[in-house]
Amino acid sequence: MGGDTTCSLLPWPRLPVARTGPGVPAKGLWDEARGKHSAGVPTSPPQRHVPAWLWVTGGLLSACRVPLRRGKSLRQSLQEHGLLQHYLKQHPYNPATKYFATSASAEPLQNYMDVSMNEYFGTISIGSPAQEFTVIFDTGSSNLWVPSVYCSSPACTNHNRFNPADSSTYVGTNDSVEIAYGTGSMTGILGYDTVTVANIEVLNQIFGLAETEPGDFFYYMPFDGILGLAFPSIASSGATPVFDNMMKEGLVAQDLFSVYLSGNGESGSFVLFGGIDSSYTTNGISWIPLSAETYWQITMDSVSIGGQVVACSAGCQAIVDTGTSLLAVPNSALNNLLSAFGASSNGQVSCEAVSSLPDVVFYLNGQGFPVPPSSNGYCSLAFQGMNIPTESGELWILGDVFIREYYVIFNRANNMVGLSPLS
Repeated sequence: MGGDTTCSLLPWPRLPVARTGPGVPAKGLWDEARGKHSAGVPTSPPQRHVPAWLWVTGGLLSACRVPLRRGKSLRQSLQEHGLLQHYLKQHPYNPATKYFATSASAEPLQNYMDVSMNEYFGTISIGSPAQEFTVIFDTGSSNLWVPSVYCSSPACTNHNRFNPADSSTYVGTNDSVEIAYGTGSMTGILGYDTVTVANIEVLNQIFGLAETEPGDFFYYMPFDGILGLAFPSIASSGATPVFDNMMKEGLVAQDLFSVYLSGNGESGSFVLFGGIDSSYTTNGISWIPLSAETYWQITMDSVSIGGQVVACSAGCQAIVDTGTSLLAVPNSALNNLLSAFGASSNGQVSCEAVSSLPDVVFYLNGQGFPVPPSSNGYCSLAFQGMNIPTESGELWILGDVFIREYYVIFNRANNMVGLSPLS
């Protein structure tokens, strides 16, 4: 599982497929066992156009995966250089600024700082010939950007930088892009070029070429750029996201991607574009409809510990976000959670007590999804409080601590999130 970047054949129901011609796009995932789409509407198996290189053979359909690897987190790097306390003092961490900010394109640098327990990064390439970049595949944002040779900020000097002059397929524009962070802004220009993700070549993909990056602290970031996998509605400068172009051009077998994040010390993490790996869904898939087509946002019924509702008692919203490592919760709920676990005000718990702590259970679409306790070398709770504008209501961020417990399917065909327990 995981391994090199590959396009492979995955088990799939036998679909009548036209090798060429327009066909009729599928409206959902065909469930052969129930004779209906995942949305529950009885129908015939869907017709759809699939490019020649995705030809169905013997019930197998191609999908492409990007292996994710672990690297040192920014928090760890700052600690090693004696800069962490200075950074935190200058830039208080509020994860909510990623989703609610004064600028429509705001994106907080700090969300990528506190990746103390995952560090999942993958490799893409841009241009002809290919120039490689390490990126976070972020379901909490929509833009693709990387450093460029036009950038002289310290943060750019030790990262891979895109050079348009070295690419025969690059097309420049006069359009600028600015994405605000808690420490400043990433500013740059927009351009078009071939972007290759897991052997999928997306021609004329719009992306940002960073000319400035915020603060000296970006120097210690363990990745070059960010590839957003959320919806076009939140993309800065109206840029079309990479996955939207994959769907539009028929470059993926299905309009979905799926994510597996390995646990402590394990390898094999990946993002799979255009398919579901059935070896990770043996415990079944629970589908949860989106409540907004912006982020991967869903409605949460409640949060329980030890059978008692401790938060979100009247329902709330949650975002499934691979770009946030922890569980970000409203400050109003944080004290209840700390109290339920017997933790200190800064989230510290006794290391000896970790194994006996109860699960946190998130109720989504009427079903409970537990997250059990685990140490991973840290004896503090994986909850981060955040301030949310009153008019936006109560919002939770289900980051990688949650995602590691499930094989997660991000389904654009039906605008649903699918969760399959890994244990």
